[in-house]
Amino acid sequence: MSTELTELRFTVSGRIARPIAEVYEAVADPAQLSQYFTTGGARGRLEPGAEVTWDFADFPGRFPVNVVEADPPRRIVIRWEGIAAASEDGMTTTTFEFEPIDDGARTLVTITESSWQATADGAKNAFGNCEGWTGMLAALKMWVEHGINLREGFYR
Repeated sequence: MSTELTELRFTVSGRIARPIAEVYEAVADPAQLSQYFTTGGARGRLEPGAEVTWDFADFPGRFPVNVVEADPPRRIVIRWEGIAAASEDGMTTTTFEFEPIDDGARTLVTITESSWQATADGAKNAFGNCEGWTGMLAALKMWVEHGINLREGFYR
C-alpha cells in the first residue's frame, strides 16, 4: 500500500522555564513579540477574529496575520499567506500550543504549521518557515527567561 504525499507540515517545540500564562502572554502581546521576534514590529494582539500585522527586517513589508483561535493560556491559531501553500486560499495555518510542565514551573511550547504543497517550492518555503519558527522559539526562551533580544542585529 502506497500513500501519496499531498501536503507538507512540520512541528517544532521547546521548553521555556516560566509559567504558562507568562509564556502565552509573550506570544499574544504585540509589544513583547516586537521585542524578540518581529524585528520590524507587531501590530495588534493575537485575539480571536483579529487581523494583525508582523514586519521582519529580513523580509521587509507588513505581513497580515489572521487570528483564527485564541484560548488563553493554551492555544493560538493563526493563518497567513504562504507561497506554495496547499490550501485553496493560499494561506498556511500555524498553531501554537502551550502546556504546563514540571508542576507549572515550565511551559512546553509546540508550533505546527501546515498546508504546504508537496512540491519543490512548497518544501523550500516550509523548510524556511520551520527555520523561522525554531528561531522564534529560541528567541522566546531568551526573552522570557533572561530579557535578552536574541534577534537584535541578527538580520541587519
